[in-house]
Amino acid sequence: MYPIALVTPMSQDLTDAGFESLSTPSDVEQVMENQQGTALVVINSVCGCAAAMARPGAKKSLENSKHPEKLYTVFAGVDTEATQKMREYLAPYPPSSPAIALFKDGKLVHFLERRHIEGRSADIIADNLTSAYETYC
Repeated sequence: MYPIALVTPMSQDLTDAGFESLSTPSDVEQVMENQQGTALVVINSVCGCAAAMARPGAKKSLENSKHPEKLYTVFAGVDTEATQKMREYLAPYPPSSPAIALFKDGKLVHFLERRHIEGRSADIIADNLTSAYETYC
């Protein structure tokens, strides 16, 4: 567990942009078991690639005319049980943080693992997500 003073601004970076924070396994279950339409889920992290690439890229992608209807986030290393529960919906992908997932009607349709985020700019992340939105949203 990270100190709350450290992670609060990192969490607010997404919640201030309209992402709903899922902090318990039951929060995740309730959202995912009843998911209709499109939803973007960001597995947030304290690492530099989350700060410089994943969060800014996810937020920038929402400027597109097509974008997911719902926005959610879980925080790896903070909301551990919620993150573990969310990862059940990301199978067959191994645990990865940060990560960004697009769901349509409860099915995973697009996924960016850490290896797709690390070393890429926020613009590249946004472009990748925007392409997925054009297909699924």
